[in-house]
Amino acid sequence: MTNDKYLEDIKEIKSLMNKSTRFISLSGMSGIMAGVYALIGSVIGHFIIQNAYEKGYRDTVNTLFETPWAQNPSLQIIVVAAGVLLFSIVTAFIFTRSKARKHKQKVWTKQSIRLIGNFMAPLSIGAIFTLVLLQYNLLGLVAPAMLVFYGLACMNAAQFTLGTVKYLGLSCAILGLINTQFIGYGLYFWAAGFGLCHIIYGAVMYYKYDR
Repeated sequence: MTNDKYLEDIKEIKSLMNKSTRFISLSGMSGIMAGVYALIGSVIGHFIIQNAYEKGYRDTVNTLFETPWAQNPSLQIIVVAAGVLLFSIVTAFIFTRSKARKHKQKVWTKQSIRLIGNFMAPLSIGAIFTLVLLQYNLLGLVAPAMLVFYGLACMNAAQFTLGTVKYLGLSCAILGLINTQFIGYGLYFWAAGFGLCHIIYGAVMYYKYDR
């Protein structure tokens, strides 16, 4: 009985330390839903590209805002990606707030602010770099850059939340690097990284921490 009591005390101390240094209310279900949104977006993107090839649409970055919407696959894909991002953020906030309330924790804490700050720093740099790629019409490197910088952002933020996030980031970064050697298949790598990896990560988070 004494040993069991010691083990329980150690677990309690470890839990208190995690709560004081890490934001542990991230929801695994929000990761699963983000992956589902990304896969749906990838399917829509596939049909947009397929339709563009069949009808001979060849827009460029320089004519992005000059080409009519119906003949502008790049702008359509940007809108789809923005929709996926918006739905993912809203869903993540809803599930995270629900989990925080369940565990009687606040969403906006010093740990969550540090988490967001460390996540946004690499991601913002990556966004600027992606815009530079678009400026020089290097469209084939956009998807790899997004995956790599998103992965770095997750790895940088993992120190302030659950460690599983680090492996999500590592997986996305590796997929991004591989994608640099298979230019033209960015949509498939995008689906694998933002879609499948998120679903796997979310499932692990859900069964390990949320149930």
